Amino acid sequence: MAKTPKTPPKPETQLVNAGRDPKAYHGFVNPPVYHASTVLYPTAADQVAHRARYSYGRRGTPTSEALENALREIEGDKCAGVALLPSGLAAISTALLASAGAGDHILMSDSVYRPTRTFCEGVFKRMGVTTTYYDPLIGAGIAALFKPNTKAVFVEAPGSQSFEMQDIPAIARVAHDKGATVLMDNTWATPLYFKPFEKGVDLSIQAGTKYIGGHSDIMFGCVSANAKMLPALKETVYTMGLCVGPDDMNLALRGLRTMGVRLPRHFQSGLQIARWLEQRPEVVRVLHPALESDPGHAIWQRDFTGACGLFSIVLKPTSEKAVYAFMDELALFGMGFSWGGFESLVILFDCAEYRTATPWKPEGPTLRFHIGLEDPGDLIADLEGGFAAMAAAK
Repeated sequence: MAKTPKTPPKPETQLVNAGRDPKAYHGFVNPPVYHASTVLYPTAADQVAHRARYSYGRRGTPTSEALENALREIEGDKCAGVALLPSGLAAISTALLASAGAGDHILMSDSVYRPTRTFCEGVFKRMGVTTTYYDPLIGAGIAALFKPNTKAVFVEAPGSQSFEMQDIPAIARVAHDKGATVLMDNTWATPLYFKPFEKGVDLSIQAGTKYIGGHSDIMFGCVSANAKMLPALKETVYTMGLCVGPDDMNLALRGLRTMGVRLPRHFQSGLQIARWLEQRPEVVRVLHPALESDPGHAIWQRDFTGACGLFSIVLKPTSEKAVYAFMDELALFGMGFSWGGFESLVILFDCAEYRTATPWKPEGPTLRFHIGLEDPGDLIADLEGGFAAMAAAK
């Protein structure tokens, strides 16, 4: 911004103004989109000495700089810098590569996003990095799992699909006492509803494809780092040759400007529908940390200031035919594996296929919902139709 506010801006104000200065680009409201690879130096001496603000498209442009600055401001004062990546999984993989190497050991939550496990069991295993999966509810008890070569602890709250809440401050205290780095996938809450660096996290990861983009039309990820981990993160990004296309960066910047309006709507509508589902006779449990009935509610209430539109339910035992009938009847819920966009989604899932440290034995079939920006009453009516189809299919 051209002028500095007299009082520290609230998060919603930061989202609108961070990373842009219209005076620097002729008064236009938004930063320009630079499609760039080669950067020309004015003189031979400048080129030999690398004496320029920008050196190559992959190393940064005014567009990437604007997005990095915006994300850093939203993360808070303890964030030293941000790396932009071409997807959420690329952000996860890059953060892990910056934290551990051959001969090292890491601790990984058993409830983590499944492709994160795939990276550990594939690339990391081939590199000679070993992974121990732990109970997401372990808290400070994680101390018993450390080895002399444990370099990193990965947390995700709530857990992917199963929505367990982790005591991140307790885990971070143990990890730091033992000299390990703490990585967190913070896609669900975003920095608006959970401040990772204030809770002991060293590297905070987001799949910006979700709520930063907000419109289901970009692939984007980012990793925010504290001062200790920023050099290793930046070096890993550079040596891996990773970068984000300018149009996706532009859409991420555009998404940020409305995130302060969209995310509360996802939160409010999601909670309203979760409460409605709690009362349905077909539902055993709703897995949503913002619900008072959820086992992780106390931790959510202590550490988080909000939630998004993503949660799961456990149905009473029923046939596959009945579950399919429920899903196929829905008109407003698409069936897709992403989330965070304006549209509502549903998927059928089973964590038992990959959990290794903790059992996953729900009472019946499990569904994950993303509640979008549609009218909640319309979504509830759609779900009622789905339950009617389920009953008919029985």
